[in-house]
Amino acid sequence: MTLISSISGIRGTIGGSIGSNLTPVDIVHFASAFGTWLTLKTNSRTVVIGRDARPSGEMVYQIVSGTLVGLGLKVIDLGISTTPTVEMAVPELKAAGGIILTASHNPVDWNALKLLNYRGEFVTKKDGLEILEILTNKYYRFSEVKDLGLIVQDDSFLDFHIKEILNLKLVDRYAIKRSKLKVVVDGVNSSGGIAVPELLKALGVNDIIKLNCQPNGWFSHNPEPLAQHLTEICDMVKDTGADLGIVVDPDVDRLVFIDNEGKMFGEEYTLVAIADYILSYKKSAVVSNLSSSRALKDVAEKHGCRYHAAAVGEVNVVEIMKRTDALIGGEGNGGIIYPQLHYGRDALVGIALFLSHLVKSNKTCAELRAQYPDYYMAKKKIQLIEGINVERILEDFRKKHQSENITDIDGIKIDFDDSWVHLRRSNTEPIVRIYTEAKTQEEADQLADKVIDELKSLA
Repeated sequence: MTLISSISGIRGTIGGSIGSNLTPVDIVHFASAFGTWLTLKTNSRTVVIGRDARPSGEMVYQIVSGTLVGLGLKVIDLGISTTPTVEMAVPELKAAGGIILTASHNPVDWNALKLLNYRGEFVTKKDGLEILEILTNKYYRFSEVKDLGLIVQDDSFLDFHIKEILNLKLVDRYAIKRSKLKVVVDGVNSSGGIAVPELLKALGVNDIIKLNCQPNGWFSHNPEPLAQHLTEICDMVKDTGADLGIVVDPDVDRLVFIDNEGKMFGEEYTLVAIADYILSYKKSAVVSNLSSSRALKDVAEKHGCRYHAAAVGEVNVVEIMKRTDALIGGEGNGGIIYPQLHYGRDALVGIALFLSHLVKSNKTCAELRAQYPDYYMAKKKIQLIEGINVERILEDFRKKHQSENITDIDGIKIDFDDSWVHLRRSNTEPIVRIYTEAKTQEEADQLADKVIDELKSLA
């Protein structure tokens, strides 16, 4: 069982022993540190909290909200919500910050506290180090009874989120409505089961087939939206003659499509297709992380635009997007960041932009995918054994390949002529992730397996 305390929040498995798992005691300490940090940074005493539908969510929420009230803070409780909805609520309410209770794509026994600043953006590395210092030294002091905070429930922000999406210039809800799309939605038994159908109805899509949309938090399949976990919706799209399928992760910041033939559109190609649509109207830089497909760079260059790569992590992508005034960016795992709405990965705005692109292209979903260059990725991982020196192994790997084209701003990425490999230690799980991309799936898998064998020999 695992507990990971980092600059971006705290994440772990529920139950077990203090300091080794995400126990109530660990939750209290981390919420106390973050709440204290917020009181030092702004004059606002309001904090927004939302959560995905995990069975542990209510328990974690009660502990976090009670701790913040004990610090004298006002908690705005959005209930079961999406990560991007919380991100939008924070600045709208002029709150000091926000907390999203979600372990994203991790299995049901995990939960986490993901931290937002007053802009509704994930805290920076500098912020995170300050929070960890408060946590380590327990620099928190709780309020006397007359100064205790309070909790206010507010379930209006999904409607606000959808309304803001509909107001975007490049979201053509009238074209979407006229197309009479038939859509299958897999909400992985979490908040997407509520949010995605509501958005589709607002866009004029009335023929919606719901799959795993009961928000009970007991995920019907592995919640990471990868091909091997999505056979059910692929079959359903094909069997029902739907125009496409839509899949989100438990907190609705990752987005994957299934084409009309029941095949994966490709999580990497979510951002590729949406960037193509945005850049066809206005030129700008495009940003993704080092582990994203070369197809995005190809699309940017087709439009005469610059492509920039950032270290893995939403906060790193956002930093480069702001620096380059990029109109579109994100991560190849299906994370779309569209700054005209907000600087956060948002599956809901991604759906609205993609559907606008699809219906205006006069193509089927499969035909739209066919117009983009073909790259194939392998995404594998190595479970870490306690005590193993990962940094030494990665450094030995880098030295072994020092004659190659290496980027080391985040782990190690090696670019070959027709392929690449990226190795990095996960910030959210005790694993090393290995990403590869090549011209065929077989080549990508072979490259990943070769690298795994190399790492094992170095260990």
